[in-house]
Amino acid sequence: MNETAQQLRSVVVEREFPYPVEKLWRALTQPHLIEAWLMKSDFMPVTGHRFNFRADWGSVDCQVTEVETHKTLSYTWNAHGLESEVVWTLEATAAGTLLRMEQSGFRPDQEQAYRGAQYGWQNFYNTLEQLLVKEVA
Repeated sequence: MNETAQQLRSVVVEREFPYPVEKLWRALTQPHLIEAWLMKSDFMPVTGHRFNFRADWGSVDCQVTEVETHKTLSYTWNAHGLESEVVWTLEATAAGTLLRMEQSGFRPDQEQAYRGAQYGWQNFYNTLEQLLVKEVA
């Protein structure tokens, strides 16, 4: 591992939701639901698919790198000089689903982006939780 790779940081957010894995998976993979808690997108859960997240502050260029239905979803996340990867893992628990998100690839000189991601992903999770309460299926 080179010196630069050792210095890269990650943001990790984990939360257990009282819903089945399938419900969380839908929220992570259906564009109308993604828009309700994250951003507008042209996402499709297909490895190699290129898509964008769009918000009033700009857009994020992404490409799906892995899809394992109801278990793992990962995609690149490139915006404003940040080249990172977002990996979602879902694990069934006795109480519902443990949802883990890791965004990796923050360089030491990207402190603002790193802090912004720490704050932003917590807010996205809170919005996701509100959506799941409304979208009980």
